[in-house]
Amino acid sequence: MEIQGGARKVDATLIPTPAMESTAMRSATKDARKHIRAEFARRLREFPGACVALVNTRDHQTPPLNFRFIEKCVLGEGVYQAGDNTILGCTQCRPHMGQGIGCEYTQKCDCLEYAAVDERRLNEQQREMFERGETASLPKRFPYFGPTSATPGCLVKSYLDSRNCIYECNQRCPCGPICKSRVVQKGRQVELEIFKTVERGWGLRCNKIIRKGQFIDTYRGEIITNEEAEKREESSGASKESYLYNLDKFPEIEDPYVIDGEFMGGVTRFINHSCDPNCRQYTVSYNKNDARIYDLAFFAVRDIAAKEELTFDYLDKDEEEAGNDVVINGSQRQDGDDMFLCRCGAKNCRRTLWK
Repeated sequence: MEIQGGARKVDATLIPTPAMESTAMRSATKDARKHIRAEFARRLREFPGACVALVNTRDHQTPPLNFRFIEKCVLGEGVYQAGDNTILGCTQCRPHMGQGIGCEYTQKCDCLEYAAVDERRLNEQQREMFERGETASLPKRFPYFGPTSATPGCLVKSYLDSRNCIYECNQRCPCGPICKSRVVQKGRQVELEIFKTVERGWGLRCNKIIRKGQFIDTYRGEIITNEEAEKREESSGASKESYLYNLDKFPEIEDPYVIDGEFMGGVTRFINHSCDPNCRQYTVSYNKNDARIYDLAFFAVRDIAAKEELTFDYLDKDEEEAGNDVVINGSQRQDGDDMFLCRCGAKNCRRTLWK
């Protein structure tokens, strides 16, 4: 329900009809639970990408049906994405260069123009250029291992450790779909399970081993203005869970947009916190000229065993230094909030988190 111009705006699809209410009165609770579970499972089956299953061996609960799975972020009112005319692809790369893996030479790939400089490869002259801020022509690295590697498609160590922005090739690049710089844009490739944990509600895991540096999925939702995010926080109250995440990776952007994943998003909404996480969130851009809208992608930071719960650190120090607000058990951390007990169970558990 929304309030516009002093009048209440109600979503009619959420109001039960008299026939629905009558059926509900005659039906047993167990039948309702069964139908709710079946409906959620149906939505998961229809969700594009690798299979996502629902597993609950602990009780009869099912995640809320008012959550809608979406393939990509939805732009809210007042949110504008840079037009296609601002997208510039690489101009010198081709699909069958060298090993036939698309982009192969970093100095030729224009998509790496704003990528982090590989400082280990700088000579004296390049070091002077780097210190002057002239970085466009300096040595860069492609973000992912190529197909001939033992870990194709996984993040290389310099990106995995540094959290620098990942620039992937885009629809204007002539390198083609086989290019090794196209990973996140191809979507989730791992099969996942939403499952009921012992103490922390719903969680996420995979039935197969996930390799270090492997892409898992993105954090999606409705992209809204900061003003709208503040309104939603105020109207929901302090005790209501929040799924807001600021898109403030780039410090030059004032009044950044916010992703709200409460009612629409992907399966990463169900990832829990750990003080010793096996996943992290990284910034992935397909348009180097648009610093306002980009993807937030989860990658494994170590090998993850089959059936091991996927986790990330809600108080990610690297992200804090970058200025990002982090989602914490559905609630956004804010300065001055009280602390609450952490139940991640890690050996290095900090014991407390912000509420």
